[in-house]
Amino acid sequence: MAKARPKTTDGRIKPGRIRTVLTTLGREIAQDLIPVGTALPPEPDLEARFGVGRGVVREAIKSLAAKGLVSVRPRHGTHVLPRYEWSLLDRDVLSWLVGQDEPDRDLLLAIQEVRSIIEPAAAALAAERATKNDRWRINTALAAMETAQDQASAIAADKAFHLAILDATHNPVLQGFRGAIDTILSTVFVVAVGSVGWFKDNLPNHAAAARAIEEGNAEKARAAMERVLGYTRFKLSNKKPAIAAAERKSAKSVKTKRKRHVP
Repeated sequence: MAKARPKTTDGRIKPGRIRTVLTTLGREIAQDLIPVGTALPPEPDLEARFGVGRGVVREAIKSLAAKGLVSVRPRHGTHVLPRYEWSLLDRDVLSWLVGQDEPDRDLLLAIQEVRSIIEPAAAALAAERATKNDRWRINTALAAMETAQDQASAIAADKAFHLAILDATHNPVLQGFRGAIDTILSTVFVVAVGSVGWFKDNLPNHAAAARAIEEGNAEKARAAMERVLGYTRFKLSNKKPAIAAAERKSAKSVKTKRKRHVP
């Protein structure tokens, strides 16, 4: 009779625990709380911090390495790599970089540059290749944008519009950017939401892109999508000084109040 194999800690690994460790460390690296070149704490320390076993920690580190955030070398430990090594189009990495506070405007503008490279070309290809169902998805998303009654439904419809165009290219490599574009859109919308007219004023450009795709006019579709992205880039570029001015005004107000209360 064969002996039963002993259970290992790996057999009790739960994906949720791995995710918790991965997300926490990923955010700390992305937000520079664990700077480039720094060694991550030893495995026993991480196990104690998160209350997990060695297998969970190792799987999380393996995922960080796969995303380009860290290098793992025997007898040298795990070190944070420079940002240019990171998989910046990875959904997780993008979400960690933008964080939960006010995102970095320079990063957002860099993201917009990537969109400007990908999405106008995608719109042109969609005009040439879209099927009847593709065009239906694009137009349905546009209609939802035009009738949106609140911020959440407007954002959902806008994302659906851009992703439907990406799918309509029928290019598997471009479609591989779907997750990144989804995250990018979420990130940009979080900041653009506070800009007057960011959504309504850009609807005609979206409609022009949809119409050009419906007509099969690749150049018009490309130009319309460039206008869509150009408007968003304009809003993001002009919001930075507005935020700085608001911060200066707030600081000045606090300073004035303090002076008034000096005995």
